[in-house]
Amino acid sequence: MDLALYLTARTARIDRALDGFLPRASVKPVTIHKAMRYSLFAGGKRLRPVLTLAAAEACGGGLPQATPAACAVECIHTYSLIHDDLPCMDDDDLRRGRPTSHKVFGEGVAVLAGDGLLTIAFEILAQAAPTSRYSTAALIRELASASGSRWLIGGQVADLEGEGKKLTGPQLQYIHCCKTAALLTASIRLGAMSANATPARLAALTDFGQALGLAFQVIDDILDVTQTTEKLGKTAGKDVAATKATYPAIHGLDRSRKEAHRLTAAAHASLKPFGKNAATLRALADYLLARDY
Repeated sequence: MDLALYLTARTARIDRALDGFLPRASVKPVTIHKAMRYSLFAGGKRLRPVLTLAAAEACGGGLPQATPAACAVECIHTYSLIHDDLPCMDDDDLRRGRPTSHKVFGEGVAVLAGDGLLTIAFEILAQAAPTSRYSTAALIRELASASGSRWLIGGQVADLEGEGKKLTGPQLQYIHCCKTAALLTASIRLGAMSANATPARLAALTDFGQALGLAFQVIDDILDVTQTTEKLGKTAGKDVAATKATYPAIHGLDRSRKEAHRLTAAAHASLKPFGKNAATLRALADYLLARDY
């Protein structure tokens, strides 16, 4: 398959849908809607919503049914980035190659822009059609759990509390399972649920998402110490400067690269029940392993 063409087409679909779901920038209060759109349309990779659509396709589902879930997870992801970049959190001035929300709109509006994206995510997901196995409420519970205090938010708390401390490998993995892998896994599960996936297929895709999510974070940690700010579109070397525990800091670069390959292989193995129907998901896993930003 032509993965570049696939990513371009799916990203364009997601962007069109997001543009329709969000209030226009001219809607009062203008400032909040401008701020929400500023971060959402800053040119992100759209990895999570693309995975939502790809998972739906692997289960024989249609793109229209999966699109609300895809847009909802992107809103959650972007909200988390806005809040992560705040001075009280990771304190970063650059995201997706542009000044962060609080640098443009101020801290107060940035907090509210994140809040706005968080809440509209569930407004969007509430429009998803139920299937015989999964109600709309089940989809909402899935996303709420992954982005709540036990997973995404909990991972951020553990990340903050771990700064300046010498963490163990399992402690670091806990942070990344919560902060990164949980939402990525939920993105994939929501796509499968929108396609009325069987319990066995949903379980296989859950394994795929968990392995892929951890592999993604290992690569992210590696890129933070091997790439430039210009290449990454965000400040390079921030983890080292903040004395955060990372895979390279604990295990070294060579072992971290091997771990990323191991996790990607595990992700591939999880897709065996799908045969050729998972070709896109396999290609995406390889693409994420080889990425340089």
